[in-house]
Amino acid sequence: MMKTDNTNALGIIFPNIYDELVPELTSERLMASIPFASRYRIIDFVLSSMVNCGIDNIAVLVRKNYFSLLDHLGSGREWDLTRKNGGLTIFPPFAEKNMEVSSGKVSMISNLSGFLKSQKEKYVILSDANIASNFDFDAILESHIESKADVTVAYIKQKLPQSILEAEETTKSMYYTIDLDGTRVKKININSKEEGIQNFSMNIYVFEREKLIKLINEAFISGGIYLERDVLVPQLNTLNINAYEYKHYAARIDSLKSYFDESMKLLDNDNLDALFGKSPIYTKVRDDNPTRYITGASAKNVMVADGCVIEGEIENSILFRGVKIGKGAKVKNSILMQDTIVGEGANVDYIITDKKVKITDGKELKGTDTFPVFIAKKQIV
Repeated sequence: MMKTDNTNALGIIFPNIYDELVPELTSERLMASIPFASRYRIIDFVLSSMVNCGIDNIAVLVRKNYFSLLDHLGSGREWDLTRKNGGLTIFPPFAEKNMEVSSGKVSMISNLSGFLKSQKEKYVILSDANIASNFDFDAILESHIESKADVTVAYIKQKLPQSILEAEETTKSMYYTIDLDGTRVKKININSKEEGIQNFSMNIYVFEREKLIKLINEAFISGGIYLERDVLVPQLNTLNINAYEYKHYAARIDSLKSYFDESMKLLDNDNLDALFGKSPIYTKVRDDNPTRYITGASAKNVMVADGCVIEGEIENSILFRGVKIGKGAKVKNSILMQDTIVGEGANVDYIITDKKVKITDGKELKGTDTFPVFIAKKQIV
């Protein structure tokens, strides 16, 4: 059941920030609407976490490829965000003639300054949408208030993923680690190459609303683009930046391989409970029949959404809604997105299919655990 208490904070979600790290999955959608865990989208986790903590005023700032997200979120009814005041607001990209669509958070928030000034909440929580976690926003808000900080940032102690270290050379995406003095941030490292366990930023921030407006306006006037690089780093000595350690389950998507690995981890019940057990995660409802297992079908260690029809064998795999597995087909170590069809006698191993892919009868498709093969949306193989 959703909480009804109204936390004194509004949420702002940036759904596009890391699109270019997963180009295979974001050619027609944004990071936030990547399907995950058989029936969800990545944004469902941050959105549901905010709602579960009583945040009922949430802005989503889209940049491009956002039609699938609009279709998924609709009016926000599934998250109880259909309201006269507050609720879910999706802001289209801001661009002037002969200018690119805003790429950094400074200009995106600056364009939102009229909206921010008119709101009543004391605090603003900013979050990207590339991490699936059941996040306790009440806890980070409490930490922020107790520390009397200007800014609070959430981080996880973990090694930097190899895919991020390698991708940095070819993309504009930036990632951040932080050096701490107690819980105070003394340094923000941009695209660090450090080995071992790091304080890896989750790109979740808490600000006082008035403070955020002031900092963003100042940075925007002086040509700032990125929140971390152009707002926080230059003012480390003047701002009190508090760090909040997140110690629970989190799946960070930063490459196709990480998408595959983090998805497969959810076949372990302990990981599944860690992600879904604390509070409910809401998603768009699609009314389907229960999945049918036809005589002769077999399933072992799988996550299967509703609406599927299984006539063959499935093992160590994740099936989204409406997937059909033909008679005699074998599917192992694979992720099949919505309405994928695997023909009779086909053999599929270490494959990721996007939506509405058709694998014809008798085909054999094999990737490896280090290189799962991706098949794009609506392809016929």
